[in-house]
Amino acid sequence: MLNPTMTLLHRLPRVVGFIVLLFGTAATLGLAPEPDVIPRRWQLAIQPGPLRVTAVESPGVGLRSYFYFTYRVTNTSPGDLLFAPIFDLCSNEGDCARGGRDVPPDVARQIWSSLENPELLDQIGIVGTLLTGEENSKEGLVIWPASNLQPEELTIYASGFSGETKVVPVIDPKTKKPATRTLRKSFMLRFEAAGELRGMNANPLRMIEERWIMR
Repeated sequence: MLNPTMTLLHRLPRVVGFIVLLFGTAATLGLAPEPDVIPRRWQLAIQPGPLRVTAVESPGVGLRSYFYFTYRVTNTSPGDLLFAPIFDLCSNEGDCARGGRDVPPDVARQIWSSLENPELLDQIGIVGTLLTGEENSKEGLVIWPASNLQPEELTIYASGFSGETKVVPVIDPKTKKPATRTLRKSFMLRFEAAGELRGMNANPLRMIEERWIMR
């Protein structure tokens, strides 16, 4: 009978093969690694506000529903940084919309005015140098057209808040050959949206998760 040490050595090739298979499969499926436990690159502090839905009427468009989200960002790094955030809103069905896209200027003005916060900046106005320090924090507003008012879940992916990236091996879906992809650290917020959202009258959706991911 083999002793425990010999048994481990005997099984080692099989274990190594399993690990290679596991990570190879993860790369093939596009499974993302986790961010570093301790950030090694610059990272901004984000204080998320609520995600809401409201109906707005605008000339040439009529009455339509829109999701909107507010947040506060602070540069806690040692130096000033260029801040150019990108926000995607995705449903559990896989539909995604880029923040600010297909949002009429009149709609943005109406939602901004309803919040009664003169310090609030839209996605264009907030882009620029973010000075370090709490006293230089900025508040932002993001708006998306609400094409689906019956999702079970909604997820916000916010990028531009961290300098951390990771290159991972993938299989190119077109060529079926090995390739690489650069993932960026993003802030993820998940919201419960079960039921009909029409008529919520700007009541906030319930947040069920927030964390950093590589995307």
